[in-house]
Amino acid sequence: MKTYVVGGAVRDELLGLPVKDRDHVVVGATPEEMVRLGFKPVGKDFPVFLHPQTHEEYALARTERKSGRGYKGFTVHAAPDVTLEDDLRRRDLTINAIARAETGELIDPFGGRRDLEHKILRHVSEAFVEDPVRILRVARFAARFPFRIAEETMALMRRIVDSGEADALVRERVWQEFARGLEEAHPERMLEALERCGLRARLLPELARVPAHFSGPRAVRFAHLCWELDEAALNALGERLRVPNDEKELALLGVRLKNLLNQSEPGQVLNVLKRADAFRRPERFAQLLEAATLALPGFDRARLDKALAAAAAVDAGEIARRASAPATISALLDQAREQAIRDSLNPAR
Repeated sequence: MKTYVVGGAVRDELLGLPVKDRDHVVVGATPEEMVRLGFKPVGKDFPVFLHPQTHEEYALARTERKSGRGYKGFTVHAAPDVTLEDDLRRRDLTINAIARAETGELIDPFGGRRDLEHKILRHVSEAFVEDPVRILRVARFAARFPFRIAEETMALMRRIVDSGEADALVRERVWQEFARGLEEAHPERMLEALERCGLRARLLPELARVPAHFSGPRAVRFAHLCWELDEAALNALGERLRVPNDEKELALLGVRLKNLLNQSEPGQVLNVLKRADAFRRPERFAQLLEAATLALPGFDRARLDKALAAAAAVDAGEIARRASAPATISALLDQAREQAIRDSLNPAR
């Protein structure tokens, strides 16, 4: 029985990046042996175990044979006779198919270290075409690293799309990979890769234009991406990608209010604050303004920040105590908030 550190931990170490999680492959063992040694089985589709002390993942070396459509359409074989090279061969990219032995020796049968040095994302084998999720993974790595996608790998990505295999992608898995790419340093490179292989037209047909750069948290980035859509298009995109509620709500706010954010009349500004639920959810409103700053050249965010601060400072309790009837409280509060906004936008008057 031998164990090796594999995948991202080895890749990031060679790149001089912080290593967050270490995955291990075990060669020459059975599930029963792992349990006897105190490992806890956690794998559903194949034998994966947690180390009894470190809780790091240890997976038995395995091979995969295509047996159906989609990323779950595989028959997994894990046995003591599966070699380390067999296991590495099933991986997506050469830079993720490097292992380090307990002695410190690097095992690199597919040239991953060379591709790291030359900044190339290259598939390991022709088996790449069997899993459509690999298109999204390659695109995500393009967003993370300043690497180019090998032409032969891009050709395989196009083949997956043209064959219809990508149509079998599970929506939740699409969002999982897409969201991770959206959080990387350059999501625009992910979208460019999806465009080149033809998958963007199938996954994101509503998008006529991709932003040149992104910043901020994921919800802000998604709202920026969808800024130019209408509500129907956004809903269709959100359903197709299974976008979580937080991201979808912020994007919908942007779509609904984007043409109102430059209003200057105090009553109109108050209407924007109310429609955005800014008094109850100021953090989300701040994210809306962050997305607007990215999407609208010359947008004056400070004006709305001041307006919200002034309107929120109005003492609603005092207005309620002075109101002659409960039915008038809402109107009086709006009047006071509108005046506060007017004073904040025109301090000299």
